[in-house]
Amino acid sequence: MTMLTKIGNSQGIRIPKALIKEAHLENVEIDLEVVENGLLLKPIKKNTRENWEENIKQVLEKNKNKKDEAILEDFLNDSDLEDYEW
Repeated sequence: MTMLTKIGNSQGIRIPKALIKEAHLENVEIDLEVVENGLLLKPIKKNTRENWEENIKQVLEKNKNKKDEAILEDFLNDSDLEDYEW
């Protein structure tokens, strides 16, 4: 149990770390919603592709002089399709 605490002109509560972790509220913006019997706190869901462009640029820059050692070239090589009967 916790109590409201005066914080400037507002009031706040301290939420135990275990509850924050269980509710997936760590390091996220929180939306507050008034419900019939109280207040609901929930994480604000952001567009999952929001930072993709910047992330891709960072990965490409970080790896720009490295050779791809993966099997991508094998997949792109379609010479094995020559024996396939269409």
